[in-house]
Amino acid sequence: MLRQKAKAESLKPRIIFLVGPTAIGKSALAIGLARKINAEIISCDSMQIYKGLDILSSKPDKKMCGEVKHHLLDVASPEKEFNVALYRRLALQAIKNIHRRKKIPLFVGGSGLYMSVVIDGIFKEAGADLKIRRRLYEEAENKGINFLYERLRGIDAQAARKIHPNDLKRIVRALEVYQKTGKTISELKKTRKGLSDKYDILIFGLNKDREKLYQDINSRVEEMFEQGLVTEVKKLMPLKLSLTCRQAIGINEIKGYLEGKYGLEEAKELIKRNTRRYAKRQLTWFRKDKRIIWIGAQEGKRTVKKIIEKICRGF
Repeated sequence: MLRQKAKAESLKPRIIFLVGPTAIGKSALAIGLARKINAEIISCDSMQIYKGLDILSSKPDKKMCGEVKHHLLDVASPEKEFNVALYRRLALQAIKNIHRRKKIPLFVGGSGLYMSVVIDGIFKEAGADLKIRRRLYEEAENKGINFLYERLRGIDAQAARKIHPNDLKRIVRALEVYQKTGKTISELKKTRKGLSDKYDILIFGLNKDREKLYQDINSRVEEMFEQGLVTEVKKLMPLKLSLTCRQAIGINEIKGYLEGKYGLEEAKELIKRNTRRYAKRQLTWFRKDKRIIWIGAQEGKRTVKKIIEKICRGF
């Protein structure tokens, strides 16, 4: 029976996900993996879809994009709202096009929500309601994130258990859905239709020692400033950024520096701290998904080669 199931899985078109926390080296590893398995890369990052957030989102550079074809980078203006339904629609089209070219779609990124909507589907009853969303973000600013989180716990305890208390974006979305439909997001998720019946899906997660990861995050932030992060944010500041784009780590922190609220070093430390917290939330999300095959991601080219070999053995 198990052999028959495995054979059936092998006949389905394959989709690979490479996920993990920020700054762990997914983008660089993905290039080697894509070459090895004849894949094209689809970004699974909620900020890389925006134009002009190259340094902020650690977007793959021109060299990387020249080596392996990338999809879903720079597909939205930072002034336009972009939601998971639109991402899923574009992702499914990319999957079809890549399979048509006899290649494997390789999703790479750290957005657990984007991964989930691609694999598990999305409920159609609750499109975005920007008025409700703005009101909820204003409440968070005035009363704090915990105020909204406690409200969510009272409405949908199941969703609250799965969402980190500091994950404002997902807290707001869960409350937005409830206010718009009268149904909890946990209830609506049961109506979703996913891709597992149609595709053979493998998910690989990268992780490393927490202290080493935090050191890498701190180093990346320093590199981002050297690459011109302040200049990039200056260009964004005159724009009327969308609610989602506004949540990118680095925008508010550098805005505070440019407005003279604190110095450059404090801005750096704020970005480092908030990025470390974000990485922790990412890991919390991914660890709850039992489908993920975890791989240790230590330093060195030999390790990268070993990781690629290990992933290929999982095929």
